[in-house]
Amino acid sequence: MGKIKLPSKPPKIDMTPMVDLFFLLLTFFMLTTSFKPQEPAKVDTPNSISDKVSPKDNMFMIYVSKENKIFFTMDNGVDTTAHVRKKLLEGMAKQFPNTKFTSQQINKFEKAASFGMPIENLPKWLDTEDAKQKELLQTGIPYDSINNQLAMWILMARNANTQATVVIKGDAEADYKTVKKVFDMVQDVKLNTFSLITTLEKVEVKLDEK
Repeated sequence: MGKIKLPSKPPKIDMTPMVDLFFLLLTFFMLTTSFKPQEPAKVDTPNSISDKVSPKDNMFMIYVSKENKIFFTMDNGVDTTAHVRKKLLEGMAKQFPNTKFTSQQINKFEKAASFGMPIENLPKWLDTEDAKQKELLQTGIPYDSINNQLAMWILMARNANTQATVVIKGDAEADYKTVKKVFDMVQDVKLNTFSLITTLEKVEVKLDEK
């Protein structure tokens, strides 16, 4: 007697758990991803042939716009529990006792983007949520001989993180005297090694014709 063959059914894969996992991961990355903050001013850096990559951690950056306005930022270092930016702002508050910062403003400063304004306007900049108002307050950090707040930011940044690397990003059209003054301020606090951000220049390679 012949054997009875049972009808074979193709295996079915339930994709529901995989779809659920996909949306769970997507939600996780959307909530945890931190986007690079927008720079306070457009800076067109000069060209060079150096291909050295600028540091991403343990650094503070000084921007020089083509209008010769100065902006500043500092990261929280590799060890974020050190609260470097908090130390930086607290150090500045001691130097300028007439400007007070609340604990909420200090917390906002730890996550804030680059800034450039007299320190007396910094609390207002931290409090406002209006993008236009924030932009209007970005008038540049004073660096003249009478009110040299930039030199104090550099000194307090060095004290907050002694391992930090100085990075200077100057516009190609910025006045040389302004950039030179920034160099001098950095060297005044014994920071003789710093990086200058440039745009990698394309080098055309020509084959020798024989």
